[in-house]
Amino acid sequence: MQKRNDVWDPTQYLRFGNERFRPALDLLAYVTTDAPRAVVDLGCGTGNLTALMKTRWPDADVLGLDRSENMLAKARESYPDCRFAAAEVDNWAPRASFDVIYSNATLQWLPDHPALLPRLLTALRPGGCMAIQMPAMHDAPLRRLQVILARDPRFAGHLATVPSQPAILTMEQYYTLLRPLCSSLDLWETTYLHVLEGPHAVMEWASGTSLRPYLNALPTEMQESFKSAYATALEGYYPREADGHTLLPFKRLFLVAKI
Repeated sequence: MQKRNDVWDPTQYLRFGNERFRPALDLLAYVTTDAPRAVVDLGCGTGNLTALMKTRWPDADVLGLDRSENMLAKARESYPDCRFAAAEVDNWAPRASFDVIYSNATLQWLPDHPALLPRLLTALRPGGCMAIQMPAMHDAPLRRLQVILARDPRFAGHLATVPSQPAILTMEQYYTLLRPLCSSLDLWETTYLHVLEGPHAVMEWASGTSLRPYLNALPTEMQESFKSAYATALEGYYPREADGHTLLPFKRLFLVAKI
């Protein structure tokens, strides 16, 4: 698979930490596994959730995996009592099985879910749980305008090789794919209305996540002009309210499978 650019900015990502972690906590609440021995957090980022799982299950071996060395450095600095390691989730081949496989806002970056998700299930012990949350925003202006802007002649020469983030499957497709492999499968979607503060708030939100591959591919001197053009394009879709806030409806898909 083509190597993905993994220059992530933990500070920018955590700028909207409360909004980003609410769906992660909602997902974790649906993990009802009692006294797990081995837990893995796929795409652990800055380690906040890995640490929370270690607090919830102090006797478990809780491992946080991520491909971004920047994120892992922040995780190790913030949570020295937790265990973290570098790994590419799409070709991750664990040597041991897990009672809980948890992944918050990571798998949407990876292609071929019909192969990936069944393979992840095979890493669960009998009675284990796989809990996944992914943004379902591929058709939203937030994401669509990034793709359009990347084709702009001002930037296209640098961004032509940036891979498009693959669209996730529908809930019905995940059900058809995974239900024969599980003892139970829960699927649902939730739209969060994030109330963001500050100028160009949606651009700043995206700069911590989905805009990163484009920014990383641009020369430093062009990044601000790209962000400015993107912020201008967003204004018609996400205007500031009379009270100065900007509303960002954000849809997410949740999946909890037990074997």
